[in-house]
Amino acid sequence: MISNLLTRKKTHFVLWRPGVTQPQPALYIGIIQPQSSDLWENFREIELKPSEQFPELWEVPATDCNLTDGQVYSYWFKLQDTNAYSSNNQVIYCTDPTAWTVDRRFQAPVLSEQDQASEKAHASVVLYQSGQLVPCDPQGQTANWEGDVSPDSLPKNNQLVIYELPTRWTRITSEGNKEIGTGTFRDVMSLLNSEAVAPDFPQVKALEKGQAHLVELGVNALELLPPADSDDNLKWGYGTANYFAADFHLGCPDEQSAPTASTDLVDLVKACHQQGLRFFYDAVMAFSRSNSYRHVNFSDFYIKYGSGDPEQGSREGFGGDLFKYNYWVEGYHPLTGEKSWFVPAREYMKAHIAHWMEYYRVDGLRLDSVNNIANYDFLQELKDYARSLWQKREGTDDHFLVVGEELSVPLALVHQNCLDGLWNEKFKHILRQVILGKNAQGDSSFEWSVRKLIDCRFLGFTDGTQAINYLTSHDVEGFGNERLYNYLDSNGIAYKEKYVKLAFVCLLTAVGIPMIFAGEEFADKHDLSPEEVEDKQVDPVNYERLKDAWRREIFDYVARLVRWRKTSQALAVNETDFIHADFNEGKRVIVWKRGYGEQIVVVVANFSDYGSPGDAEYLVPNWPSLPPDKQWWEVTQDRPISAPQAGREPIFPWEAKVYAMV
Repeated sequence: MISNLLTRKKTHFVLWRPGVTQPQPALYIGIIQPQSSDLWENFREIELKPSEQFPELWEVPATDCNLTDGQVYSYWFKLQDTNAYSSNNQVIYCTDPTAWTVDRRFQAPVLSEQDQASEKAHASVVLYQSGQLVPCDPQGQTANWEGDVSPDSLPKNNQLVIYELPTRWTRITSEGNKEIGTGTFRDVMSLLNSEAVAPDFPQVKALEKGQAHLVELGVNALELLPPADSDDNLKWGYGTANYFAADFHLGCPDEQSAPTASTDLVDLVKACHQQGLRFFYDAVMAFSRSNSYRHVNFSDFYIKYGSGDPEQGSREGFGGDLFKYNYWVEGYHPLTGEKSWFVPAREYMKAHIAHWMEYYRVDGLRLDSVNNIANYDFLQELKDYARSLWQKREGTDDHFLVVGEELSVPLALVHQNCLDGLWNEKFKHILRQVILGKNAQGDSSFEWSVRKLIDCRFLGFTDGTQAINYLTSHDVEGFGNERLYNYLDSNGIAYKEKYVKLAFVCLLTAVGIPMIFAGEEFADKHDLSPEEVEDKQVDPVNYERLKDAWRREIFDYVARLVRWRKTSQALAVNETDFIHADFNEGKRVIVWKRGYGEQIVVVVANFSDYGSPGDAEYLVPNWPSLPPDKQWWEVTQDRPISAPQAGREPIFPWEAKVYAMV
């Protein structure tokens, strides 16, 4: 069911649940003319009125506002501030809390000397066309989905390889200095479309016209760090302000005068679909920063720190406002449009998910810091609602996922069907020990560590689609979390290439959905030290390093594995057998088989300094028999293997080979 609030917004300016209604809330609307000496000369106030059915729903029909057809308008709501941290609740202008587009070039006029809130209230933007209110960019551009593909033509959950991409990147200036820039939606487009040019990174070879990095790598899902609008610039973006709007900074390249965030993101998602990639929306729901509901109705939506609110508990707002997810009220329900009991913050979040799924056509959700949401009931509500919207788009269950992130990996969320899957942080920490030949912390044996690494069912998952595995994620703060290159460096590994390749074999042949943090596919390293940055914004991606020959070799190696992972039926199922382990003479050799029947992949992995003397063969007992019409193919070097060779090839230090039955 599409949210009734979103449907109502197509014909009305709507303000839902203002906390104070005397003085009466109003719409402040007009056309901003940047060249004028008075930006507000054609703006006017229009009274909002409560709905006849619902006194907490204030609105005015667009047709009653004397608007010009085909014109783009900027607007704010005028109301009394309810911010719980404000000593004098003045009348202010605030951004529409459900604004489809936010233009940060313009802030609302200040109504009094004490008014601090309006200084941060950016313009809400909308197009009036044929009696309807239409999402648009500030210069009137609207979404064009012509040429989009069917949801079920995209990869299934068990075939995914996700690419996690920060939208803050590094570039090297002509003087050789490091500089952080915004990887805008159009810069990201250059990773997908060989004809696109990266506007903020035009000199980076990997992003030049004729290149399409993600297509060449072969991943089939893209997850940007939060693309909803926030105050953050040159940071990761985990402080959402405007939940319904695409990020202003990501839609405004350096040389562009007006933002095009809405249509740039539509074009990016469509390009993903056309290249066979799903698009995951990364949503921050535990807290927000600078969201309008802190002014519209703080007490209904947010917890005041130190007030004794039982919902606070151990939750952390990281400088923002924690949402209330167990505060029940009766009134207009924004989903059904009827009178009932509900939790305002839950329905606000569900409405924004509905917008992202309907307007931006996202194909999966990643929910940040689910422990900080601290409400299992709500997570299941949201997951079930998102899946109902997916079905309305005629998508099937095996083509959609709602995944949560929590570093303690609370499996109860999956077992109780509150979420489809979780980030598997344990994979990262086990792998980083295993590729150094060490047992994972607390494990009695090296073999047991590898078993848990390769088959997530030993960690408590019941299906591979429940676990998102990764070598590194955007949380690169602190020892053990840094980029793999830096982790190896800090452990005294000088020649890193073979260790990185070994790590990727484990990632791309393990049970679970593999995710690659941008830059790891070519062993990117930290450009900034912790002393040079704030918070956890430690490492933007630097695509210029792909020009290094040894890094290009790693990229090509990973691309071969990615292509196989996407198409191999053996790697799409849970079936895993460990058929050989050898710890004699200092060896740490483990062999695992994925798949069944005639769909088989065998991995021979050596986690030690041991190498076969000369070209001597290394015999793997229990090697699977080969059907008459099949042959073996070694994936990492892209070469055929004769039946007598299989299971008898030499092994080399810190190396893995991947044999597929074809």
